[in-house]
Amino acid sequence: MSLDDCRNDFPILQKRFYGKPIIYFDNAAMTLKPRQVVEKMNEYYYEYSSVTGRSIHKLANRTKEEVEKARRIIQDYVNAHSEHEIIFTRNTSESINLVAYALDLKPGDVVLTTDREHNSNLVPWLFMQKKKGIRHDYVPSNPDLTFDMGAYEEKLEQGVKLVSMVWTSNLDGYTIPAKEVVKKAHEHGALVMLDAAQTAPHHKVDVRELDVDFLAFSVHKMCGPTGVGVLYGKKKLLEEIDGFIVGGDTVKDAWYDRFEFLPPPEKFEAGLQNYAGMIGAGAAAEYVSRIGFKNIEKREYEINKLITESIQDIPGVSILGPSDPRQRSGIVSIVVEGADPHDIAIALDETANIEVRSGRHCVHSWFNAHDVPGSVRASVYFYNTLEEAETFVDTFKKVLGVLRGA
Repeated sequence: MSLDDCRNDFPILQKRFYGKPIIYFDNAAMTLKPRQVVEKMNEYYYEYSSVTGRSIHKLANRTKEEVEKARRIIQDYVNAHSEHEIIFTRNTSESINLVAYALDLKPGDVVLTTDREHNSNLVPWLFMQKKKGIRHDYVPSNPDLTFDMGAYEEKLEQGVKLVSMVWTSNLDGYTIPAKEVVKKAHEHGALVMLDAAQTAPHHKVDVRELDVDFLAFSVHKMCGPTGVGVLYGKKKLLEEIDGFIVGGDTVKDAWYDRFEFLPPPEKFEAGLQNYAGMIGAGAAAEYVSRIGFKNIEKREYEINKLITESIQDIPGVSILGPSDPRQRSGIVSIVVEGADPHDIAIALDETANIEVRSGRHCVHSWFNAHDVPGSVRASVYFYNTLEEAETFVDTFKKVLGVLRGA
């Protein structure tokens, strides 16, 4: 499948608004959905819509088969040892919260993050600091926003229970050296969880090679449905920790005075689940895998390079993160001196149907620490084109001209 041909799989890209096509550059927030994913979810609703794990009739059995097939697809997607290491959640936020509540964290235990975490991997630890007395600490970045391995090792020397870090940042697309991060943490006796929300859709993930203990991501950022996330955890750890939300479908048996948990993953998937979403998650993982991560990385780099080289020398314009677009995945986060990022985003939308994100991108802590009001974030995926990037650059320059009264 060529990347240009695959655009036909996305109905929204065929639409016209005021005679112009949509240029969707907001993929770090959520990607578009191909027909194949939507049709697979509709198959559930139209052909065998039922529960799984509670009933034993043919519709329930089909639902169970499809959900477990999807779980195995996700297992392969991240190269887990077992499908029992794959837990379906609602999103990355819930996956991280599950670990925060399920781990036996005690007062004084240190959880170490980076200084540029999405709120989903910052607020849970600040909340646990308030509620349970754990200590949250972070590793400051180098001046160019790359990872400071020396500072990281110094923090580990102080005693850390859990390292919980964003693998690829939604701030600027920078990817930390995860394998080395995990290795150093384990040498100091710490567990590691990676927020792979911006990694899993764009780069090959291999949890076995990484030896990571937990890994979280959201399916809506990889062509899948909303309201579905994934938590990978090493089987031994998942067996040891308690459930987060408990109740129906999490227990093998219960009496008036006690209960017995089911093994993972059931222990962590309480109540009636989003079966259509789980099945859609499998379809999305298959679709992205067919596209191929080398193709995805190549297309994103080409577009990032074009945009970067076209705007980096404009006075008053800066791009967050490393200067080399190879280090920023498919994200170009632009700060314009003296301009409100929301004004630029609205103008791009109204002028040329270019959809971008503006503001602080749920990384409030970093923007507050650096006294930056926000940025305009263009984030691309495999179905975007160089022609769209050229339109973005031309329109961006025109918008700047209008805002500056040129």
